[in-house]
Amino acid sequence: MARIISIVNQKGGVGKTTTAVNLAAYLSAFGQKVLLVDIDPQGNASSGLGLDYRQLERGIYEVLVNGPLNIEEVILPSNLAGLHLAPANLNLAGANVELVNLPRREFLLSDNLQRVCEDYDFILIDSPPSLGLLTLNSMVAATELLIPVQCEYYALEGLSQLLHTISLIQNNLKPDIYILGAVLTMYDGRSRLSESVFNELYQYFPRRIFRSVIPRNVKLAEAPSFGQSILEYNPYCRGARAYEKLAREVILSGR
Repeated sequence: MARIISIVNQKGGVGKTTTAVNLAAYLSAFGQKVLLVDIDPQGNASSGLGLDYRQLERGIYEVLVNGPLNIEEVILPSNLAGLHLAPANLNLAGANVELVNLPRREFLLSDNLQRVCEDYDFILIDSPPSLGLLTLNSMVAATELLIPVQCEYYALEGLSQLLHTISLIQNNLKPDIYILGAVLTMYDGRSRLSESVFNELYQYFPRRIFRSVIPRNVKLAEAPSFGQSILEYNPYCRGARAYEKLAREVILSGR
């Protein structure tokens, strides 16, 4: 049975997609069977693995909203052995509105992932930078939540709102949802600000901060423009080593 991890933070630009793509890549490199689900209308996880999501006629939207397709019918292989992708496409942009009146609207992704959860060791979900119905579907479908936090003070401002939303989900929709931890991204060890953010983050996630810290790294920023994970693009850079370490931590962190 797969561990289903939603990578979530309603703030944009904190490294959710970078974390989703590269964590998925390294988990597969360690012999895990991985499905990456792109539920972000921007489709960056899909393009980050080399797919032009603008040209895709079917993706996760057709599974959630229209319902003519099962999730198995939209899953595609990636260039990495053991890593598959359930992609986004342009249709997903209107999904938050279209989901409103659907029955079991919060459980649509969860219901579909149950069809394939025995086929994978890990299912990672790249969530949108919002707390709308797509993100809600992502969190309800998950067994665990991974929260990337950028090393700047603005990134901390929305955490209390996110934790409140998680509490509401635990109380009303998914009692057993679990915060796997927070991972610091875009860390600059020379900056006193990064160190201050790291210390303040402990107030939100005592004993739940990954030791792996993702640095600011040019190669990490370049890789998506080539449709590659950092494992494919430059496996020897600092960013690659950080995601390799994070993948090892995630494998060992299961309850």
